[in-house]
Amino acid sequence: MRAVVQRVTQASVEVAGETCGAIGSGLVVLLGVGRMDTEKEAESLADKIANLRIFEDEKGMMNLSLLEVGGELLVVSQFTLFGDCRKGRRPSYASAAPPAEANRLYETFITAARNRNIRVATGKFQAMMNVSLSNYGPVTLLLDTEKNF
Repeated sequence: MRAVVQRVTQASVEVAGETCGAIGSGLVVLLGVGRMDTEKEAESLADKIANLRIFEDEKGMMNLSLLEVGGELLVVSQFTLFGDCRKGRRPSYASAAPPAEANRLYETFITAARNRNIRVATGKFQAMMNVSLSNYGPVTLLLDTEKNF
């Protein structure tokens, strides 16, 4: 699985002009699922993101996790994270999981986050979405389970 994680003050996602998910302070996760991914990757990635120490403590140091600050999570599926642009000009998505499997593992990731008592909002799987966010810091991280994060 691949995730682009952004620390935000607020974020929302719209489908067909209607907001389907919104959060206040927390993290936006753009989540891509690969062909080789399993429930294990979904669980471990959710745990990693929940516990990343990327929120500021009283001294302004990034020492606190999403769990510690009571932040929210907006999870948006994004198969294009598996786009391979090494050959030609059109990305290949051969490494991305088929839609049914990707959706299953996307939902597994969401459930794993909710099981950690995180408020989770989502986009709509396989929909054309408009994501708006205010990246705070800015803080943006790339995580890849194939590379052990």
